[in-house]
Amino acid sequence: MTCYDRRDLGLLLLRLGTGGVLAAHGAQKLLGWFGGGGIEGTGRFMESVGYRPEKASAMAAGLSEAGGGLLLAMGLATPAAGAAAAGAMAGAAAVHAPSGFFAQSGGYEYAASLGLTSAGLAITGPGRISMDHALGHAVNRGWMVPAAFATVAAATSLVLGARVRRLRQEKEGEQEVLFEE
Repeated sequence: MTCYDRRDLGLLLLRLGTGGVLAAHGAQKLLGWFGGGGIEGTGRFMESVGYRPEKASAMAAGLSEAGGGLLLAMGLATPAAGAAAAGAMAGAAAVHAPSGFFAQSGGYEYAASLGLTSAGLAITGPGRISMDHALGHAVNRGWMVPAAFATVAAATSLVLGARVRRLRQEKEGEQEVLFEE
């Protein structure tokens, strides 16, 4: 008989809460649920903040959030799920960073919290009340943590780098106002 401890229950609560929020955000992007824009509306938004191609960016963000969130909630493939969600939140934080830290000012506080929690779960593991545990940790091996984070870090760096270059190019042709009238 298995006796679960506080750590297992705490990890379950973190996974359900964080995974549920991420899955809901992903459903907004992919399906237009919960007042979201779906692929079309999210794609237009992604283009407006420098992510292109817009539909592919919307799909990637939606799948990372919805897929990563559902997998985190279930405690399945936890290293990959947490890394994918953390990568998506790094992209969201980049959009909100110019507004500062606090969410009330449009800052990156919320994205950073979700991303750090997802990363923490990927590193810590899902606990014994999880699909990973039930399946003998077949998709939650120790080597998978650095592999998942390295893969996501490389992809996120490429995407964010391309966005920064695009935004700089758009600003190059603009002239600042020299004198107020």
